[in-house]
Amino acid sequence: MQQQIGTFEAKTHFSHIIEEVENGADFIITKRGKPVAKIIPFKQEKEMTRMEAIEQLIEMRKRYRGEPGSFNIREAIEEGRP
Repeated sequence: MQQQIGTFEAKTHFSHIIEEVENGADFIITKRGKPVAKIIPFKQEKEMTRMEAIEQLIEMRKRYRGEPGSFNIREAIEEGRP
């Protein structure tokens, strides 16, 4: 549920606004009737395990360079590529 609230009212009732946001409410803060800010609930991102990170890196490498180990630095140097 999104509500608009003026800056003075937001300042005056900030504690109440934070409680509402904790319960899922959104607030658009206005100044002279124009939106200037939005207060929304914070979403905690899931931390990834080390193995998940490694798997994602391997997948990215496959997409952009081919299979892991397919790029040989020595061959690239001998061909004159940096």
